[in-house]
Amino acid sequence: MEVVLAYVVGALVTLAVLLLLRRSLVSVVVGLLVLGNAVNLLIMTMGRLTRAAPPLVEAGAVLPEEPFANPLPQAFVLTAIVINFGLLAFSLVLTASARAIAGTVDPHELVGPEDTPPARVGGAA
Repeated sequence: MEVVLAYVVGALVTLAVLLLLRRSLVSVVVGLLVLGNAVNLLIMTMGRLTRAAPPLVEAGAVLPEEPFANPLPQAFVLTAIVINFGLLAFSLVLTASARAIAGTVDPHELVGPEDTPPARVGGAA
């Protein structure tokens, strides 16, 4: 099962890189979302996929009995999901405001203050 999920993670990362290299801010936002999900799946796969007993230590024992589910990757992924959702919401608002202000979502057509020609001082050139 881990091998299949490794291929799925590879496909998701490939799709995310393809979307991140496109010329639309919406594609970049979707690429960030797909990349975040790929990393979450990778972390869960690295933490072993087992439907074993929960990691509870019995009275008088030092370690839980094998095999047990590792709770640390689950906690990391839960935190990463919340961070990924916040990044997605911020990116969507930023894209919507860029569309409202500039009228486009193409990064090459967005003009910032550094792209405008400098004002001439003193009149004629």
